[in-house]
Amino acid sequence: MHALVDPAILFFVFGVFAGLVKSNLEIPPAISRFLSLYLLMALGLKGGFALNQSGLTGQVAVSLSVAVFLAILVPGLSYLLLRRALGGFDAAALAATYGSVSAVTFITAMNHLETHGQAYGGHMAAAMALMESPAIIFAVLMANRLRGTSGARQAPSERNFSVGKVLHESFTDGAQLLLLGAMLIGVVSGEAGQRAMQPFSGDLFKGMLAFFLLDMGLMAARNLPGLRGQSPWLMAYGLLAPLAHAAVALGICWLLDVPQGDAALLMVLAASASYIAVPAVLRYALPEANPSLYVGLSLGLTFPFNILLGIPLYARLAAAMLA
Repeated sequence: MHALVDPAILFFVFGVFAGLVKSNLEIPPAISRFLSLYLLMALGLKGGFALNQSGLTGQVAVSLSVAVFLAILVPGLSYLLLRRALGGFDAAALAATYGSVSAVTFITAMNHLETHGQAYGGHMAAAMALMESPAIIFAVLMANRLRGTSGARQAPSERNFSVGKVLHESFTDGAQLLLLGAMLIGVVSGEAGQRAMQPFSGDLFKGMLAFFLLDMGLMAARNLPGLRGQSPWLMAYGLLAPLAHAAVALGICWLLDVPQGDAALLMVLAASASYIAVPAVLRYALPEANPSLYVGLSLGLTFPFNILLGIPLYARLAAAMLA
């Protein structure tokens, strides 16, 4: 329960409450976008400064390899399971959503570890960046395969949508590029840069995160109606899938002796679901899929679960198993 009295988490709860009572409280889109970019820039700088101190070690390579492996494994396993209850396009879209990652969930988890004095590697910011694209590529490949099997006629925009285009957009997307660029700047500037940027990337971080989580709470409440009419099985998936994916990540981290902090963040990344980047791609890559399903489930159910209960649970399990 200690995690629930964190001011940032309480602002998220307040945002959900305000949304549920249909308050006119809202964060202007431009402000929300700024907060998102700020958090990614601060995260990249923090990771870069930490990498400057630790250097590129074998452990860094292991953690990044685990991240990529999870990014490939999770959507594949999710699709096999979801295909039993959903059509091919909806199963592919939902598998991609849950196979990718949520930057806000990751940043909140990082803040949780720092608050509780648990160390983690700065390279984990790079791990998050690496885990976003494989699930999107998986969804596009599965959609093309399903269209080929069904003999469905593709629109010109769908025929021109390629894996190369997905990769290009993933790595040149403004948010991703800012994260990686800030990380590189942190590595190059080192300790002197850390001292200079402390008021920006350190002192302001907690307040900006709280403000952004307020907006996320409002968004989560708005997406709850999208869950109406969904089968109990899918509702259960929205809660159980994060736990299962986190358990897989924990098992791999235990086998490879990944440090506690890194393991906790890998569990969070595996358990999270994208509600911004992946849905934006799926809307034109898989128009046959139902957006209210994958957005409603990820943002209305899985995101609040991870923020309120999942993050502290994953951190405790990592500490217990990898002590």
